[in-house]
Amino acid sequence: MKSESLIILFGVIMIIAGLMLFYSIQNNPDLDQILKYAKHGGTFVGLMGIGVTMAGILLRLMEKENPILEEY
Repeated sequence: MKSESLIILFGVIMIIAGLMLFYSIQNNPDLDQILKYAKHGGTFVGLMGIGVTMAGILLRLMEKENPILEEY
């Protein structure tokens, strides 16, 4: 598996994990402090996953070989 595909895969996994952390924890004012940190951590992991995925896509686009144009 190419490294670009692996980076994209890890980015998608991070996005899914961040969404699960953010949306699975209810937003109550009397919520335990550790659960609040986990919810905020889910936001951070999800946003970081978006960046990792974009980096993988950019690496894949940069690694594509351009067709050689011959002049006649």
